[in-house]
Amino acid sequence: MFDAGIISCLEYLEAVPWSEDEEEKVISHLNQLQLQDSDTEVLLRVSSEPSTSTRSDDIFLRLLNGVLQAKDDKARREMKSLISRLLREDATNDSNNRLDVSKDVLYHLCHRCLGSLILCLSEATCMDETRDRGVLMGEIAREADNIQWIVDILIDKKMGDEFVKLWADQKELAVLHSKIPTMYRHEISRITAQLCIAIGRGHILVPKDTRFSLLSTWLEPLYEDFGWMRRASRSVDKKLVEDGLSQTILTLPLPQQQAILLNWFDRFLNKGHDCPNIQRAFEVWWRRAFIRQHATEQETSQLQITVCDYPN
Repeated sequence: MFDAGIISCLEYLEAVPWSEDEEEKVISHLNQLQLQDSDTEVLLRVSSEPSTSTRSDDIFLRLLNGVLQAKDDKARREMKSLISRLLREDATNDSNNRLDVSKDVLYHLCHRCLGSLILCLSEATCMDETRDRGVLMGEIAREADNIQWIVDILIDKKMGDEFVKLWADQKELAVLHSKIPTMYRHEISRITAQLCIAIGRGHILVPKDTRFSLLSTWLEPLYEDFGWMRRASRSVDKKLVEDGLSQTILTLPLPQQQAILLNWFDRFLNKGHDCPNIQRAFEVWWRRAFIRQHATEQETSQLQITVCDYPN
């Protein structure tokens, strides 16, 4: 009679829908009862054969790739938001058994998106009258947005360091970028802004040579596109970009700060607020270069005098 009651309960649990809260309770109670194979049918909806990292990579690649190539923009935005949220939830799960999207999958997608973006810009530089400018502008913006999304995931996973170097090395892309009108290309500069914000917040840690290389390749394009970025997209937080850029510049050696900020000073006087306002970085550099350094020299000089004057 007892066994028949257990079987009846299991059959009921197998047939009825569960809420997420009920699911946790069912799993917990069945684990406590240790029914051996009797609960297998019930738990099929929440368990499968042990997954491998390779199988998980295939699934993640299919899902992420599906979003990147989606034809319906509204559905694409919804799925981007959903997958980003689920990946963040996974990151907060302390379970040792969880399988996460791998670095290899994310960088595979980065390289592919970069290739597509270079192809779009190459077409834009030699565009004839038969090519619809609006369609091409949309393709460039979409590929740039794809990269931003993947980079967001990399930053959340603390895997973004290699992308900074990858982006800094995109000399061909930067040259193509300079050859097309700002209205087509400004979304690309949001990738640079995104990296500077992450570096400025300490979310990406890379050597100073990589940080300087990033700015050497992409700072001028960011300056050129900043006005369009600010006006064309409501999602661009002007102050956030300026703070991130300021912080990134201030992590460099003082001579490099000086070269960048003197160049910015001249540009800002001519362009005004179509150029990022990084006065805070300029002030910090000024104090480092002229006030604190002078104070240190005086202290060193005073120390030398004191040592010389010390009586035998």
